[in-house]
Amino acid sequence: MSQNSPLKHDAGRRVSTQFLSAERVAEVINKKGLGACIAGVAAYIEEDFRRWNDFDKCARVANHSAVGVIELMPVADATTYAFKYVNGHPANYRQQLPTVMAFGVLADVASGVPLLVSELTITTAIRTAAMSAVAARALARPDSRSMALIGNGAQSEFQALAFHRLLGIETFHLFDIDAGATDKLLANLAGIGLHGKRFSDARSAVKGCDIVTTVTADKSNATILTPDMIEAGMHINGVGGDCPGKTELHADVLRMGPVFCEFEPQSRIEGDMQQMPADFPVTEIWRVLAGSVRGRHSAEQVTIYDSVGFALEDYSALRYMRDVAAELKMTETISLIPNLANPKNLFGFLAEHRGAQGQLLAALAAAA
Repeated sequence: MSQNSPLKHDAGRRVSTQFLSAERVAEVINKKGLGACIAGVAAYIEEDFRRWNDFDKCARVANHSAVGVIELMPVADATTYAFKYVNGHPANYRQQLPTVMAFGVLADVASGVPLLVSELTITTAIRTAAMSAVAARALARPDSRSMALIGNGAQSEFQALAFHRLLGIETFHLFDIDAGATDKLLANLAGIGLHGKRFSDARSAVKGCDIVTTVTADKSNATILTPDMIEAGMHINGVGGDCPGKTELHADVLRMGPVFCEFEPQSRIEGDMQQMPADFPVTEIWRVLAGSVRGRHSAEQVTIYDSVGFALEDYSALRYMRDVAAELKMTETISLIPNLANPKNLFGFLAEHRGAQGQLLAALAAAA
């Protein structure tokens, strides 16, 4: 076991895996505060992105179908391996299911032991909003106070709260083709003391805003934003274009200013930049966060963040939720792997757990 390994054994070398259910994560968030959790995840993301080169990275592995996608998202540093299982099925609401569902794992690199299994449906919403705000702090005008939210589904409240908490955004312009989604968002924003204003189309919602966030769900090559809608000094936060064949920005919008992304090999396949030639210039956001590249050069410049979601953000979010659950003494454990008296005798584990009837039969056989 590595000296830096986070794995801890008890005296009998029994290993328990920490577990965070959806219900327990909701309890942790409510006790800590949603705004505080978004800010905390943002801080962990910045910390991890600044040490970008410490990580073994790859694009996510995706299995696409006609109705959605199922993905695995792995990443690791020298001590901890993480992955997320996540889906994207836009029509799931018709079955009373979330569009996005996820769980994740942290494991010990030195031994392979799973240290944590956690829900990531709620936590992904937090980490996506936190990542958007982290990028916007680096790219948007510091005096930004208004944001258009195009797409008012499950992610929208988290985006609004993140931008309010971390950037001081006060005014939210809202549009969704589903009026019920906007009704829901308006009610939820009012419940947390934020003001939203409904608009009848995306063009009207965008007008005059400092930041524009697109977070739509349909798996299609859409053009939610066109060049004539973009004003000088805007920051574009493109969140919904996150898989092949799914875009939100007209290609010419990407030509209006510098484009930033998470992990370029993945973003060129999945992001809005999938529309662009292979030599189209982009900058990975970690370079801005690490201080090696400047984000914005002037108040009039348009900046574009082409977000698709990357495994390192999940690593950061899993670390944060693990640490907060421990701080609040709200951690549970599960027996995910067998604890063996003799690690070479896996077969013997079955005999140990036959139950009372099996033990009686074994005793009778021995007596005979």
